[in-house]
Amino acid sequence: MRGLCDRLDVLGASDLQARTGVELLMDTGRRPNEICKLPFDCLEREGDGEPVLVYDNHKALRNGRRLPVAGATAAVIIEQQQRVRARFPGTAVKDLVLLPSPVANPHGTKSLSASRLGDRHRAWVGSLPDLLVSTATEVAGERAVKLLSFDKAKIFPYAYRHTYAQRHADAGVPVDALRALMDHRQIATTQRYYRLGEKRQREAVERVAAMQFDRHGNRVWRRAQSVLDSEHARRAIGEPQVPYGTCTEPSNVAAGGQDCPVRFRCVGCSHFRTDVSYLPDLEAYLADLLRNRERLAAFTDADDWAKGEAMPSSDEISRVRRLVQRVRADVDDLTDEDRAQIQQAVTTVRRTRAGTVSLGMPKVRQPLPDGRPGRTA
Repeated sequence: MRGLCDRLDVLGASDLQARTGVELLMDTGRRPNEICKLPFDCLEREGDGEPVLVYDNHKALRNGRRLPVAGATAAVIIEQQQRVRARFPGTAVKDLVLLPSPVANPHGTKSLSASRLGDRHRAWVGSLPDLLVSTATEVAGERAVKLLSFDKAKIFPYAYRHTYAQRHADAGVPVDALRALMDHRQIATTQRYYRLGEKRQREAVERVAAMQFDRHGNRVWRRAQSVLDSEHARRAIGEPQVPYGTCTEPSNVAAGGQDCPVRFRCVGCSHFRTDVSYLPDLEAYLADLLRNRERLAAFTDADDWAKGEAMPSSDEISRVRRLVQRVRADVDDLTDEDRAQIQQAVTTVRRTRAGTVSLGMPKVRQPLPDGRPGRTA
């Protein structure tokens, strides 16, 4: 998807309207026929000002469906509206279409056909150089990641609907919310549009486990296959999660995380482990500690002993800050390619992780993802 988005200007140079259609396919995950038949006034605003795409689900016979879209996607629609309005100034807006057919269409009321858009898309993809993607493979019996050419036969307009679902699933969008975005009636239908199989999870766990740290911020290398197998097994059964990491104490593991004498103080325990997938939580926790310290320091309506017990300790703040800095430094030391792979692995691991942290700790809520693929042109 990144490679295709980087080359959209090639399509735009020869057919700007076809580029618009392809961008909308990428950004919205709608079926080709739904995009081609969009009316001119398909863009509306919700009460909070956020843009929504109004379209007809022809397959399910449900009209007037509303899909939240990114501001950049709304800008693509607005630019196309301006071009259509300039091309057909004498036609009423209610009669115009967003993507008018270039033939036998003097008034702009006839929509571009999905087959014609498919032809333009096929010619564009065929003209592109090889799209290289990182692919896990084996070289001399050893696992390696190599750049291999992606099969262009798998790049066709309807496939963007699947990549839309996969991007949102990878970003952690709950399946019931994704069902609504896809406008499916059944969750089982939505689940057929993306994959999160054992192989994908295993690769993610291996990448994340290789960047694991103890409470002092020391790297805990996990190279042995037997250790990795144990790591997979623990994650598969739901290893006990503790605040911002996991616990390796056998009795606590056996008790499902409920047999710890230093509850809520895991960053000071030798059995504590964290990894790069917990970095957003550690950063949020550090910010919360600093914020609470400032609030308590300014609070005057409590006795000193009460404030002293509630005040976050300097040792804990220093420990969490050091952990954050250590994990960040290791990520920054990676190459761009390795950093991108780690980020993809983190997304997968976080999505499969239990929704709440054990021991009654509050959950750190993650922001809703922007599923729109990036653009460079």
